[in-house]
Amino acid sequence: MSSRISPQDRYLFNEGSHFRLYQKLGAHLETRDGKSGVAFAVWVPDARDVSLIGDFNGWTPDKTPMIQLESSGIWECFVPGLKTGEAYKYHIRSQTTRYEVDKTDPFAFRTEMPPKSASIVHDNSCAWHDHSWMESRTSKNADNAPISIYEMHLGSWDRVKHDGFRSLHYRELAPRLIRYLKENGFTHVEFLPVMEHPYYGSWGYQTSSYFAPTARYGAPQDLMYLIDQLHLNGIGVLIDWVPSHFATDEFSLGFFDGTFVFEHADRRQGFHPDWGSFIFNYGRDEVRSFLISSAFYWMDVYHADGLRVDGVASMLYLDYSRKQGEWIPNKYGGKENLEAIEFLKRLNHEVCTAFPGTIPVAEESTSWPMVSRPPYIGGLGFRMKWDMGWMHDTLEYMKLDPIFRKYHHHLLTFRMLYAWTENFVLPLSHDEVVHGKGSLLNKMSGDMWQKFANLRMLYAYMWGMPGKKMLFMGGEIAQWREWNHDDSLDWNLLDFASHAGMQKWVRDLNKLYKKEPALHTHDFHPAGFEWVDCQDSDQSVITFLRHGGEGDSQILVALNFTPVVRHDYKLGVPIAGHWQECLNSDAETYWGSGVGNMGGVNTVDEPSHGRPYSIHLTIPPLGAVFLKSPKSPKKSHE
Repeated sequence: MSSRISPQDRYLFNEGSHFRLYQKLGAHLETRDGKSGVAFAVWVPDARDVSLIGDFNGWTPDKTPMIQLESSGIWECFVPGLKTGEAYKYHIRSQTTRYEVDKTDPFAFRTEMPPKSASIVHDNSCAWHDHSWMESRTSKNADNAPISIYEMHLGSWDRVKHDGFRSLHYRELAPRLIRYLKENGFTHVEFLPVMEHPYYGSWGYQTSSYFAPTARYGAPQDLMYLIDQLHLNGIGVLIDWVPSHFATDEFSLGFFDGTFVFEHADRRQGFHPDWGSFIFNYGRDEVRSFLISSAFYWMDVYHADGLRVDGVASMLYLDYSRKQGEWIPNKYGGKENLEAIEFLKRLNHEVCTAFPGTIPVAEESTSWPMVSRPPYIGGLGFRMKWDMGWMHDTLEYMKLDPIFRKYHHHLLTFRMLYAWTENFVLPLSHDEVVHGKGSLLNKMSGDMWQKFANLRMLYAYMWGMPGKKMLFMGGEIAQWREWNHDDSLDWNLLDFASHAGMQKWVRDLNKLYKKEPALHTHDFHPAGFEWVDCQDSDQSVITFLRHGGEGDSQILVALNFTPVVRHDYKLGVPIAGHWQECLNSDAETYWGSGVGNMGGVNTVDEPSHGRPYSIHLTIPPLGAVFLKSPKSPKKSHE
């Protein structure tokens, strides 16, 4: 019998260099000797025997035996007459133990609806229409492009109230989500993991199938349709991807053939104490092929524009969340996970080479150096990294009563000491609005009006600072409640002026961010930022300039973190003329008090802050103003 898996495929797989295994392993429709059917192949290196089970043979072991391809550990068979839609598993007997188990296909393209767990034969063919996006996305995902990401959980964004309060399906979601993202100015959407997961409450982070989207919201082609439609409307798609750990359910990857195939054998390396899950063995060649193939798959088959890699810190450190004696040092006696480091470098190099213009993003919470720098200079190779330090410092500051903020001014300014060490995304993610942490709105200090004013100011600070933007769903409407994955967002809040005003504020911030090159061109370069005054801790005011390219207007951002209006606030500016007030968080349309500068201010010939001209601003209470400079500098007279 001929095999779809060549000796070269087996060689590359066994040496950790086959990155399109989804074209070889798993279930594939084929015609052999004139007969149509399905070819199955699975890696089970320590099996005594493997057989295919499913509806077609009554789920009876040994009726459809599989044959091992030499000593590769790959077992295969061809079943004539089978078509798409057939449910199947692999029945495995271990060679070295008495272990006997039914496993889902690690390369299944489709799975049953949880809690069922069988794999389903599936044809991924799809008529894509996003050619224009795919050809131009390098510019849309570039370092100098405006990137504002809406992070969302597919199952709880909105629900169908007249149909058992179920989640929206992929196709139902498409028109609603696209309209919403376009209306509110987001350039990209990031989905929490779409890969199949047994426990809905894990939000997808306890993955069981690395090649199958969850059946909860529809078929694989339905997800492809959603992504295709997003691309047709100019919206990029990032997908959370979890190579840091995986689900322990018996039907999945763990203890796959009675041995530790995908995970480390030693519990000190192979089990995650925080998440109760298995950790991949990054030093095993075939595991590297498996994981990088998964990353390729979502880029290749689903046209994803990037992967946000979860839990990178837990991969880098052998002692992550472990006490002394609970971890094994590397060969040099250190705590760095050398195999994981090499895996991440290889992953990012291969992904960025095969899919130029895509964005690998790291969720990495430590000070590990050069996460978003190329491997050839010693970096991990990610395009961007979440700035978790900024997030923690800023939220800690915003919780403070304004009377105490002057003593913690460094929480606002410290970031600029390290801002250019990585390509940062400023994240206000799902992790900040769950597990008793409270919603973003409830984190803010003060009475109700002050909470809204503080949250508008937080967003102004975020959109004004260098770095790409990311906001979790519900933040834009100032959700009062914590996020609940079993519920929908509280869309009824938009009936209130306070919440509708917050949504409009985020919308206008996105519009200005995209419109003004000064706010995005140099998000990753010091040429794009300049403090005007970062030392006014007594009044809790910070002011800075954002710069674009030659000929672009500059943007001055002034933020007042107290409820006291700052009248006649003098600031030095480099360009003479009229500075237009293009955004004011205290405008009445945002549910503010209406304090502002009547559309802008004119410079006076008074040097200040080391600059030749100055302006006199009114900075509203707990408010932020964005002012746009004239384009052409007026030459000073000597």
